[in-house]
Amino acid sequence: MINWRASGKGGVVAAGGSQAVAGGIHLLEQGGNAADAAAATLFALTVTDYGSCAIGGEIPLIIYDANRQEVKVLGGMGRAPLDEAAIDWYYANGIPDQGSYKAMPVPGAVHLCLSLLEWYGTKSFEQVVAPTLALLDPGDTWWHPKLAATLHKMIKYEQRANGSRQEKLQAARDCFYRGEIADELVAWYQNVGSFLQKQDLERHRTTIEEPISISYRGYVVHKCNTWTQGPVLCQVLRLLEGYNLQEMGHLSADYIHLLTEAMKLAYADRDTYYGDPDFATVPMAELLSDEYTNIRCTLLDMEQASRERRPGDPYNMNALADMPSPDENPVKTPISDTTTCVVADRWGNVVAATPSCNLETNEPDAATGIVQGNRLRSLNTTPGHPNRIQPGKRPRITLTPTLVTKDGKPVVAISVAGADLQDQTTLNILLNHIEFGMMPEEAVTQPRFNTDHMENSFDSNPDRHRAFMAPGSLQVNCGISGRVQEELERRGHALSTTSEAIAKPVMIYLDRDTGKMYTAGDPNAGRHAAAME
Repeated sequence: MINWRASGKGGVVAAGGSQAVAGGIHLLEQGGNAADAAAATLFALTVTDYGSCAIGGEIPLIIYDANRQEVKVLGGMGRAPLDEAAIDWYYANGIPDQGSYKAMPVPGAVHLCLSLLEWYGTKSFEQVVAPTLALLDPGDTWWHPKLAATLHKMIKYEQRANGSRQEKLQAARDCFYRGEIADELVAWYQNVGSFLQKQDLERHRTTIEEPISISYRGYVVHKCNTWTQGPVLCQVLRLLEGYNLQEMGHLSADYIHLLTEAMKLAYADRDTYYGDPDFATVPMAELLSDEYTNIRCTLLDMEQASRERRPGDPYNMNALADMPSPDENPVKTPISDTTTCVVADRWGNVVAATPSCNLETNEPDAATGIVQGNRLRSLNTTPGHPNRIQPGKRPRITLTPTLVTKDGKPVVAISVAGADLQDQTTLNILLNHIEFGMMPEEAVTQPRFNTDHMENSFDSNPDRHRAFMAPGSLQVNCGISGRVQEELERRGHALSTTSEAIAKPVMIYLDRDTGKMYTAGDPNAGRHAAAME
């Protein structure tokens, strides 16, 4: 039964649409593992959560492989066009950020899901995509039969291929990125003015990477590298570890103030230093070092909220780099949302993924039913910036799944939808569990808070000063007491309140003593969960 919370020993799934969760559970019931169930859920989300993700979108994913007893990151983010002339156009005209086919990266989601099945799964593409085809068969909208036909083409290539399960999966993937579907996509690209070409599809790969990991209170927190915003959570946790958060009290003025000020420092470093590590030299070791953390902690004033933009200088181990103070710039770029997916199976495998697409005005291809988004607008054209657009480069995206281990075993998986809010909400939820012992159903429904004291990750303005959103801002849920709100205003926070869910989280907790798995998604944010007994 699909609900917003669930528990069991046979496996759990939490995500956005309830039918996508049902698809993941179906694979677990068929004897599939977490990779199979995650792929089934992710494909189904492209239908149930269309607009928040899509088949031509992107998916960063973290997996704990119980057989190898290791955590790996799978990079399902598409890249900028390889054509130098296209890159020259962006520098001459800017990267469109109001919705444009010219802002489409290479589609990464399909490659990611098939690579996940090839490397970690046990099922065929045909088996995994069956729940998605069941959603498409009624043809509720015009592109449903088109996308169903595309998926059936891939199944046909899988069935006709000789060899192992893995070789058959490769054949299905090649149909999309090198064969018949690729040719249809290239024709569409030409019709809509996209810069993508056949070579961009052919050369796309899902990467397998080591996570960025830090220790916190005996746990190890694993994130994707700096082609996402993921390491910002690691930086915040490093800043907080020297404080007694339990003594401050959950959602007290001290607690909210400290976390907010720590987030401001970490996000300033994100905006200054993060970019695709295949292209940019990011001082990650220095940013997470004891020396730099201690230097940056000296900037945390418990009595006064900062309204300054304060990146540090990790190269020279200085607390502050020279940076002008920001002005307030209301968000002018439309932001499409994202969706969520976490899965665990009875063998100890765990997956956390954050699928998205950022569609804006883009519509599906009339031939294939595939649509791609505007994620290139998360790059910029700022000379020398680590996140500037270059041929074949991944944008520094906000998508940021989280996997936590203890004594080498997975204990927590979190996925959040919500642009620049994602790691802020993850911080809220993770500390609810680690510091205050909350189970998922409580952790994801507690009042939350966030700040916009950072650059808008969807604003490609080459003047990064103009991309800064709201200095000193702090938004809190109405459930946070009026007395706490008054004290936060006294400390200088530009406070606002909301009764709406701040971002959209899902979470899994694995009890290593009992073998039971607990999962929940915030029901106020439209999240769903299910379990096998």
